[in-house]
Amino acid sequence: MSTDTLRDLLVDTGATVRFAVPLAELTTLRVGGPATVAYCASTEALVATVRALDSAGVAALIVAGGSNLLIGDAGFDGVVVKVANEGVEIGADGVVAEAGASWDAVVAATVAAGFGGLECLSGIPGSAGATPVQNVGAYGVEVAGLLRRVRLLDRADGTIRWVDPAELGFGYRTSVLKHRDDAVVLAVDFALDPSGHSAPLRYGELARALDAADGDTRPAAAVRAEVLRLRAGKGMVLDDADHDTWSAGSFFTNPVVSADRAERVRAAITAHVGEVTIPTYPDPDGVKFSAGWLIERAGFAKGFPGGSARATLSTKHTLALTNRGGASAEELVALARTVRDGVAERFGVLLEPEPVTVGITL
Repeated sequence: MSTDTLRDLLVDTGATVRFAVPLAELTTLRVGGPATVAYCASTEALVATVRALDSAGVAALIVAGGSNLLIGDAGFDGVVVKVANEGVEIGADGVVAEAGASWDAVVAATVAAGFGGLECLSGIPGSAGATPVQNVGAYGVEVAGLLRRVRLLDRADGTIRWVDPAELGFGYRTSVLKHRDDAVVLAVDFALDPSGHSAPLRYGELARALDAADGDTRPAAAVRAEVLRLRAGKGMVLDDADHDTWSAGSFFTNPVVSADRAERVRAAITAHVGEVTIPTYPDPDGVKFSAGWLIERAGFAKGFPGGSARATLSTKHTLALTNRGGASAEELVALARTVRDGVAERFGVLLEPEPVTVGITL
């Protein structure tokens, strides 16, 4: 479709349209080729833009914070809809955030207002609307445990409605909204604790740092500060000057294997690295292993492969793939394949990528 035709199509939607935008500008990995981008600063513009593109049969890619997205070097042949509605409303016992609101800004606002609940999810890059899509979680807390409802645009019939969490099929770092494009998140609604206490502390590293026992609570502001400190030490808080944060966060999910297969994995680890303490966690589907631990024990150290490589593992955390400046999507994919295949060869565990890929496959 010509640029003039696209302009005419979107002229009344309220979106601002730019052409040949490098999508690297819209992702925290800072890779991705060119595309036409429609910037939607309001929910009304977002809805109108998506409806117009769908009615005209134009492919649309919905992008908000871009923190969980790996876009190919060829870009996107269609229109990228940039979600930029940023409204946040804190009520007596909850917060409603529009999809384009910065997630950490939402968390910060709730803590500053004296509420608890979201503090363990501090410092996570991206938008509020993306959090239910992949059931964002950190330090023992998941979005699924706090979410009250999600406002969705159904692209099949153009209707808008609030959806209960029970309809979203939450799992570990996933939901029915992930890897599908027939619905667009417009807003999210989370329950908060008006007492200002944190969620029960279940993550050992965080609890120890706060001198807390498992299940204890602490003031939300204190927990937020400690979470930000811990994440920054792992290169997991965005910083333009720190290439370790030019990433999509944790690139692989922690693998869950059945209980009987877990014994074979443990045996493979012992055969490869000797008798060691293997960090594992109970899971309803079996045993959860630490992806970062497996990557490092498979021989992929922090900063791998080093040298002049433009795509490397983080120098602070082996679970993050990073852009050292000028990396291409192909270079990041090649690194991801090397790490994934190496772990599979040594331990018999296939790591699954967490980011959504566009125009590229692993």
